[in-house]
Amino acid sequence: MNEHADQVVSRFIMRLQWALLLFAIGWLVWRLGTVLTPFVLAALLAWMGDPLVDRLEQSGRSRNIAVVMVFTVMLLFLVLALVILVPMIVAQVRILGESMPGYRDWVLQTALPWLEARTGIDIDGWMDPVRLMDFFREHSERAGGIVATALGVVSRSGFTVLAWVANIVLLPVITFFFLRDWDRMVERVESIIPRDHVDTVTRLARESSEVLGGFLRGQFLVMVILGVMYGIGLWLVGLELGLLIGLIAGLFTFIPYIGPATGIVLGVVAALIEYGDWQHLLGVAVVFTLGQVIESYWLTPKLVGDRIGLHPVAVIFAVMAGGVLFGFVGMLIALPAAAVVNVMLRFAHERYTASRLYAGRTAEAAEILVGTASGPGRDGA
Repeated sequence: MNEHADQVVSRFIMRLQWALLLFAIGWLVWRLGTVLTPFVLAALLAWMGDPLVDRLEQSGRSRNIAVVMVFTVMLLFLVLALVILVPMIVAQVRILGESMPGYRDWVLQTALPWLEARTGIDIDGWMDPVRLMDFFREHSERAGGIVATALGVVSRSGFTVLAWVANIVLLPVITFFFLRDWDRMVERVESIIPRDHVDTVTRLARESSEVLGGFLRGQFLVMVILGVMYGIGLWLVGLELGLLIGLIAGLFTFIPYIGPATGIVLGVVAALIEYGDWQHLLGVAVVFTLGQVIESYWLTPKLVGDRIGLHPVAVIFAVMAGGVLFGFVGMLIALPAAAVVNVMLRFAHERYTASRLYAGRTAEAAEILVGTASGPGRDGA
């Protein structure tokens, strides 16, 4: 009895230690989100590039040569993307700035009267300068607090910009070292795993890597293809900001339903402001309908498949929860964490369905019957 109680206490203490460790890791990620961003991005890039480095090693090249080759390809791809995208984005942003008066006039002359007619709210009256001044005068104390907060944010924004510049500069350096030492880091992590559990942990890590690697590589290709398709399609429809809207929609494609919904809303608003007719609205609808059909029936099945094994709602929740809890770095680690959790849940379900608890008394009675039936045969022999 005492021995059993000691085992229960020991198991409870071990679980408590693991819970405290996970809590400490979460607290550190929350506190060091900005600092961890380049390291998380570099780790993801190195992890995605490591299989190609391993293949080059198997072909007879040294690890350093293989890393340099893969890293150079990554840099060339990044430079090519910047050379193509940056001028286009700059031109689209300039067009957006030139179109802002038209957007403002549309809001004041079309959108607000439409809302007033259907809601009965005197929105135009609240836009009156005299009423706005009275409102701010009545809430001057609160406004002062808001201004003070805004000034504090502005005063800190310079340090934020410097931090982001430092992160951009550090990203390729950290990626190179992660890529070079990836196998060594994996071996070190494996060396500290308890020997009784090393096979199980290795299997789960391999499944998680395969699931997430296939998903991220495939999803990246889907994002690029859809961004190009949406951008060209909206440009052909005649939207001045079609390329920018298409890129935004493609970028958010990794969040199910959010990407297409964002693109449709932006495309509809742009079509209403620029043209205000049903033909261009129909064109926007056709572009996104074709894009969704191609994604659902060809791109996603061919390039992604069901590799992550998560329901779209679970993906949305994971990304949003990661962003709320840990900011931008939380969004980066949300899908990897969700994939690992999904693999762990499948393993737990596998263990549970093979356990005596799941089988219940029926399996226990069957084992007794089998033992009883085989017993006399052995004695007779």
